[in-house]
Amino acid sequence: MTKDKNIFILNIYYMLTYAFRELKQNNYEEIAGEDFDNIQQLFAEILIKGISCQLKQGIFKQYIIRKDSLPTLRGKLDLNATIQNKLCRKQEIGCEYDELSESNIFNQIIKATVFGLLKHGNIKKDQKTKLKNLMLFFSGIDIIELSTVKWNMLTYDRNNKSHQMLLYVCYFLTEDILMTTEKGKYKMKSFTDEHLCHLFEKFVLEYYRAKHPEYKAQAAQIDWNIDREVSSTHVLPIMQTDILLSVNDRTLIIDTKYYGHTMQVQFDKATIHSNNLYQIHT
Repeated sequence: MTKDKNIFILNIYYMLTYAFRELKQNNYEEIAGEDFDNIQQLFAEILIKGISCQLKQGIFKQYIIRKDSLPTLRGKLDLNATIQNKLCRKQEIGCEYDELSESNIFNQIIKATVFGLLKHGNIKKDQKTKLKNLMLFFSGIDIIELSTVKWNMLTYDRNNKSHQMLLYVCYFLTEDILMTTEKGKYKMKSFTDEHLCHLFEKFVLEYYRAKHPEYKAQAAQIDWNIDREVSSTHVLPIMQTDILLSVNDRTLIIDTKYYGHTMQVQFDKATIHSNNLYQIHT
């Protein structure tokens, strides 16, 4: 992509600062002045800063559902578990209850990602030391298999909003840790263009929101211009825009492209990608 590896890595960092505005806070700003040999080192540094900041506020806790057999009823009665206890001559009641716990999915993802990075990532020695020290505070958090995480099911509110950027970084790192089942070993892939394409799209959207507040910037869906009473729309594809800018009665649609080359070459002739032209015409 570029001959200067450090510029390439810093460009990713700058795109992240627009996609996630908390990266512009004071505790992250010194990252821009550091040299990194690869993307994993950049993400490791973001995790170090982010986790440290979270711990200063107190480790995040969330209500989770617990099932247990107890001497007295707590929460809701678990009838099946209670019957099993009776059959086993146990004088306990099956209970299902909510408990405020630090061993929640958000902390579990962070811990599992850091452990994977420590074991299989190409990061600096001092970064490994810092991450190991931070994980001492996560001793009470269960380890999970990252392959089982349903990323699209994670929801954020005002209590855990600050975790969103960290989980985004964890997602990228998780995608880059592959399990080769034959040998049972892990290996790290390179940061892919598909990842960068999504990041670039989010960067452009947040750039317009930050630098051009006069526009309403959103990633909106466009309705088909057909009569819904006489035509069926459920068979038509969703028209999802990357960026839609609107002001007064004017609308501008931006479709982001992240390519290593803007032209395609065939028979020694450079031409614009035909799909892009068709998309613009549409």
